[in-house]
Amino acid sequence: MQNAKPPFRAVNFAPVSVDRVDNADGSILLRSRAKLPAFNPSLAALFRRAVEKAPSQLYLAERAGDGWRKVTYEAARKIVDAIASALLERGLSAERPVVILSGNAVDHGLLTLACEHAGIPAAPISVAYSLQSSDLAKIKYITELLNPGLVYAADTGPFARALAIAGANAEIVASKNSANLANVTLFDQLARTKPSAALEKAVSSITKDTIAKFLFTSGSTNLPKAVVSTHGMLTANQEMIVGAWPYLEESPLVLCDWLPWNHTFGGSFCFNLAQRLAGTMYIDGGKPAPGLAEITVQNITEVSPTTYFNVPAGYSAILPHLEKDDALAKKFFSRLQMIFYAGASLPKDLWERLENLSIKATGTRVPMTTAWGTTETAPLSLMQHFFADGPGAIGVPCLGVETKLVPSGNKHEIRVRGPNVTRGYWKRDDQTKAAFDEEGFYKSGDAVRFADPNDPDKGLIFDGRLAEDFKLTSGTWVQVGMLRVGAIAACSPAIQDLVICGEGREHIGVLAWLNAAGAAKIAGVEPSTPLFELSKHPKVLAHVTDALKKWNSAQSGLSTRVARAVLLPDAPSIDANEITDKGYINQRAALERRAAEVERLFANGPGDAVIVAI
Repeated sequence: MQNAKPPFRAVNFAPVSVDRVDNADGSILLRSRAKLPAFNPSLAALFRRAVEKAPSQLYLAERAGDGWRKVTYEAARKIVDAIASALLERGLSAERPVVILSGNAVDHGLLTLACEHAGIPAAPISVAYSLQSSDLAKIKYITELLNPGLVYAADTGPFARALAIAGANAEIVASKNSANLANVTLFDQLARTKPSAALEKAVSSITKDTIAKFLFTSGSTNLPKAVVSTHGMLTANQEMIVGAWPYLEESPLVLCDWLPWNHTFGGSFCFNLAQRLAGTMYIDGGKPAPGLAEITVQNITEVSPTTYFNVPAGYSAILPHLEKDDALAKKFFSRLQMIFYAGASLPKDLWERLENLSIKATGTRVPMTTAWGTTETAPLSLMQHFFADGPGAIGVPCLGVETKLVPSGNKHEIRVRGPNVTRGYWKRDDQTKAAFDEEGFYKSGDAVRFADPNDPDKGLIFDGRLAEDFKLTSGTWVQVGMLRVGAIAACSPAIQDLVICGEGREHIGVLAWLNAAGAAKIAGVEPSTPLFELSKHPKVLAHVTDALKKWNSAQSGLSTRVARAVLLPDAPSIDANEITDKGYINQRAALERRAAEVERLFANGPGDAVIVAI
């Protein structure tokens, strides 16, 4: 008889109670029986409440030399009021907003808060659009769409090319002007502005419909959409979070977080959560990439988070370090009440490795949970607030969110309506109209299914993107989402992510991006070995071949068997819209860009670089 697993670490989750209504048209309505409490319509008021509650509490911290630059709530309030007054003096508005080009940092956070106090939208932009793009096409498009009145960068040096475009008709503000650009206002100058009477008038005039941010989301096209994110959307979502996870209010929150603030996960969920709970956010300068994961590891040697947020690629990057260093693992898990993953499904092998580390470090299982949402939903619409023994369920409807499951072929599309849902896309009425149905539900394009068709309280399971699934020549549907997660787990630790191919073909093939650290370990070479070399290494090829053959042996049909694979010699491209900052792969864009590799994958008489697993 298999030994029972240790108990979960005690965490207070709200009870789950879901109403289900089956409609005559085949759609299904779901909503929580619990009510959403009243929410503050203003992010400025949310922050000021935190200042009143814990003025001397550490709020934001970032690396500064060998230590940390630290800002308390009280100190932050003074700087925020000063900058907000400076922004009001400049006559900025939704038609002339603030654009932020650089990544997570204390000054970035304070400027965001100042915009929220002044009632002026901020638009944080992916750093990759400025620093990794060759043609700066997205910076040009965003500048034309928003017409910014002020553009901020932490340092003009790295961002000089982007500033020449985004700041051509706007004031440029920087914390450091290493490029010696003319007419640059230093951040410290804004922070010395005397708070004005206009500030209090601005704060008091903010309503739930006041625009707080323009957040850009990439879809299947190369041009991102500007999602209108209002104060009410974001504050309502925070009450939904705390309503599902009441444990968050029972002890001080400590985050160590790298998730980019230009994305809704990091910038709306995590950043606002710290304020909602008067908690502390250590800004992690690392990310799941070669040479940068080590920064995260260094930070968690000094900071023990109470709740940890990451994407699967992030967990994959830090797990080898936690597994080989018992002291680091004990430090990481010592105060950890919950592990949260989103952005993509967590492969089963990563779940089991995290769980085993938790048991070894604490004697208990730290609960692992997730949620579902989009930039358009601020972001959470479903939340898992129950204990789970493995990945799969993405939760139940948040308080106050109406969820509609609409038949689409052999699946159900999830659509949502509630106070957390955007009113649309900035200056794109056509895109806004297409995004909502006749009842005002946001059409996500994601498919879901019930974990238990007879019990909605067991939650929903992500069932892939409707636009990604396809048919083989046999007429058999391939469920891309489920296959992708299974194949990545089967090839662990060699594969970081992959694209499923085979529409109109007899068999399934995959284009796979390597996990640099995992592949290097398999090959027995240095972690810095280029992906190009790893993609051809005999040991890596053999590992993936054997893994796929083992996977295929356990499958019952062509819809889940991977016949061939190609290991890609590079990383997914930001310019080509193949990947977002947080690691989500755009299947359609990748397939379009990699058409030549797809043809090579399915060619008669495949070459040596093509793995044949059937």
